[in-house]
Amino acid sequence: MDIVIIGAGRVGSRTARVVANEGHTVTLVERDYDRAERARNEGFDVIEGDGSSEDVLMEAGLDAADAVGALTSDLNTNFVACMVANHHGCRTVLRIDEDYRENIYRKYADEVDEIVYPERLGAIGAKNALLGGNVTAIADLAEHLQIVQLTVTQDAPMRGYTLSELELPAGARILAFGKEDGSLALPLPDETLEVGDRIAVLAEFDALDNVRQILVGQHASATEGM
Repeated sequence: MDIVIIGAGRVGSRTARVVANEGHTVTLVERDYDRAERARNEGFDVIEGDGSSEDVLMEAGLDAADAVGALTSDLNTNFVACMVANHHGCRTVLRIDEDYRENIYRKYADEVDEIVYPERLGAIGAKNALLGGNVTAIADLAEHLQIVQLTVTQDAPMRGYTLSELELPAGARILAFGKEDGSLALPLPDETLEVGDRIAVLAEFDALDNVRQILVGQHASATEGM
């Protein structure tokens, strides 16, 4: 794929390295001279200029690009770049930052293909490291919605029940199920919950504690801080 990335800062440069290592063609757009030079020294094609300028984006090859990642720390620049890219038929990815608010997410979500929030993704990794145990955060989809993976324990009230008998609280549903020695797959109603089995659940934050109590047990320590 031909990919244009707006911003050669921490997020943009790391993303560029990853996609380039996978064999994709990457062009970076960066207005800061020092950042642009660092990216050139790494072997990237770099266009110096404002990522919200259509002329600059066209110079970066927007008309032939398959996807555009607007990954600067400036939400306005990112949004304008995505709107221009969308006009040219590109897949668009919009970065939002620490000023994230639910209303911003909802405002922009329908205008782009994907929204990424690096600070939040980093927080998920930190939270998993802190929590350990039988509850793992996989993704925060919004401020109130999360995907978690839970591992059934000896203390789980629903241990021995089938998935068809499992009653989760409102605001939660099973996405995938895997036996202890298998991979996650679509949940089948006759699967029996046994120690070590894993369940991926989509849940509102308010329902997470109840889900944990049902599938992991009251005394599991892994949910502190969720």
